[in-house]
This record gives sequence, structure tokens and C-alpha cells, in this order.
Amino acid sequence: MAKELGIRKGSRLGSCHVVEDILGEGSFGIVAKCRNSETNKIEAVKVNKSEEGVLEVAMDEIAILKRLRRLNPDTCNIVQCNGFFFHKENICISFELLDLSLQDYLQEKNPRGLTTRELRPILHQLATALSHLHSSGIIHADLKPPNVMVVNRHEQPLKVKLIDFGVARLASAVDQGDWMGTLHYSAPEMLLGVPFNESVDMWALGLLMVELATGCQLYPGKTEYDVLRFIFETQGQPCDDILDRGCYTPEFFFSQEFDPGYEEDQKIFISLIKSMLSLDAGRRITAQEVLKHRFFAPSLHQNSTDFNARSPVPPLSAASWEERVDNNHQNPASWQSAASWEERVDFNHQNPAPWQSAASWEDRVDIKHQSPSPWQSAASWEERMDINHQSPASWESAATPLDHGSCEVGPSWIGLVCPEYPTAAGLD
Repeated sequence: MAKELGIRKGSRLGSCHVVEDILGEGSFGIVAKCRNSETNKIEAVKVNKSEEGVLEVAMDEIAILKRLRRLNPDTCNIVQCNGFFFHKENICISFELLDLSLQDYLQEKNPRGLTTRELRPILHQLATALSHLHSSGIIHADLKPPNVMVVNRHEQPLKVKLIDFGVARLASAVDQGDWMGTLHYSAPEMLLGVPFNESVDMWALGLLMVELATGCQLYPGKTEYDVLRFIFETQGQPCDDILDRGCYTPEFFFSQEFDPGYEEDQKIFISLIKSMLSLDAGRRITAQEVLKHRFFAPSLHQNSTDFNARSPVPPLSAASWEERVDNNHQNPASWQSAASWEERVDFNHQNPAPWQSAASWEDRVDIKHQSPSPWQSAASWEERMDINHQSPASWESAATPLDHGSCEVGPSWIGLVCPEYPTAAGLD
């Protein structure tokens, strides 16, 4: 990149910046270590390419940096900007020279993560920086380890500053559906196309701190689908009032009309099945008691929704089902969502996998008829299961709503659509 820009050690940028070293390169251009011949100070100069698009980003960054001039760069933990100038057709922005990025510091210090004692001052300083940004109505939108610089790695406690405002935006200027920043640190509302605000920076800060603590990214992925799947597997599905506002939600979920009686019907059915599978034969329900069970109450017949009728895909025949089932585990094919498969299960024929005892299977049954991963004990499963909302093992959470206080939740959005099979709703 430096060769393409014709910049090397000894080159003069503008009227007074002499290049001493190339510090880094990126899609935008390069960052050079320069000596200002007028002040004799060392500065970091960001040289932007003159390509269309890059030029616009550079102008946007300068506009944001001008707004930040009123802030004290040291107390606000934001990199100090010394101004901008032109080198031929390239816009150059001059900054104070800092030591190294948090990403490089982590690899140098301990790739497996920093201690809480080391993390505390970093978190406090970054929260301070974001607080000042947000009070100025600015969203950074690209908070990640490479965009946080260590002032001096040899000083303790560590001093850090926030850099790179190339994709920063005024909160008042963002539009629904806008996406900016780095995929791994993007908040779910941004990926779903839900209107967003400064809180996307707090999401990124949380992911950044986890990465510093563990040495690993929490939600890696090559596509939006991958990242959303990781998020929903670990944290559950957002409630419907959030999904309803996402302009990209239909690209990831099937819609389904909410039936308030369906969940109650399922709960009663599961209760009946568990009473048949009691370990204590003396407490096991009798055939006469089954016939008198409330599952067969006329009121339930009127409100009940047929499992197959609720499926977004026509039910499979017995032959086609057997062809697509993994006989070792009795799971649906990868293109089928947990939600759509569970709703088509015929409990007259679908027995637990041969490696599961009836006892362990019935203890692990969720309200959605799904079994957890085989490594979960019945005890740990029951401790984690909220019969109303909570999903079990991580692969089931795409059909599970999060508890968001008073917001309305329900199965009107089910399953993540697999990008390889657009008609499917399953997590493979």
C-alpha cells in the first residue's frame, strides 16, 4: 500500500511531515510515523487513499474530529487530533503518536487473557470515552481491540485511548438499515435492521472486554447469519416487538401467527407424557386416568392447534421422514428448524434415540418437545429449564424468546433461516 501511494522512509508529506517509518496499513491507506519539521514533534499521520468512497469517509472522520476538539483528549481518553492537510490528492490526518493497539498488547502480554486487575482501568477509561462521545451525540460504531491504543505499555495502570472515527456517526443522522463497523462486534439490532442508537457501542464494549479477558472473540462468524446464530444460541431470541421492527428480520426468520392457546396445550401434553414415564410404577398414571386427563377436555379441543397445521412446511410422510432422519440421534435434517420439526413430531411413533433411556429422555423433554445435548444431566437440565420461556442447550435457542421485562413475547418469529437453504428455518 505504501508503494502504491509512493510513500517510503524519508518521504515528505505536505509541507512539514517527514516519514520515519510505516506503522500500519489498511483498506483506507497507511499510518506513518512522521516528524513535524516545524514543531520537531513525532506524530502519527493517517494517509487516506484518493479513491472515491475512501475520500468521503475521510471527510466524515474530519467532521467528527472537529466536534471532539472541545473535549480534553487526556481526561476523555480520546486520541488527540492535530489537524489535517493534503499530500497531492490524499487527505492526511495528523494524530498524537501512541504506543500500540490493545490487540497487539494482548498478544504480547498474555494471549490467553488479562487479569481483572488489568481489565478494570481499561474498562473504566473506555466507558469514560464512550460517555463523552455519547453526550456529544456521536456513535463510534467500530469499537474493537485494534481501535483502542495503549499510550505506554510500560506504565501501570495502563492508559488507553479510543481511536479511528472513520465510521463514526451522529446519532441523529443514522437511518434504519444502516450498517457500519466490524461484523464480529456488531449489535444484533444493527444486523436485524432495527433502529439503533449509541447502545451499539456498549454491545461492542462488552464483546471487547470478553476478548481481553479470554483471548477469544465471543461471537465470531463470516456472515451476519453466523454471528446472529451465535448470539441467539447463547442468549436466546429477542422478543417479537424487537424482531417486528427489523427490516432484515425476514431474511433470518420465518413468521408465524401467534396462538395463545398453543403453549398451554403443549404444557398439558408434556405433563401427561411425564406422568406416563414416572420412574415409580406406583405413581405412574393409569389408562383410566389418562382418559380423564384435562388434555382431553372439550375446551382444549376447541382451542388446540394441530401440530402439523402449525408447521411452515407440509409434514413429511413416514417414508420421507425416515429417509431424512439420523438414525443414531433421531434429529431432523439440517434444513429443518427446531421449531418446525418439534411441531410435527408424532409422539405415537417418535421415540427417544436408542442411547437414551426413557427416564433420561422424559426428564430432558422441554416444553417445545426438544431434548438437550446428551452431555446434560436430567438434574442440570431441569435446573436450567423455565417451562414457559427458557430454551435448553444452545442449539435450541433460535426458537426461544428472551425475557425482556414487560415486552410481549411469542412464537410469531421462529428459527433462523439457513442461508444455504433459503426455505429452511433450522440451525444446522
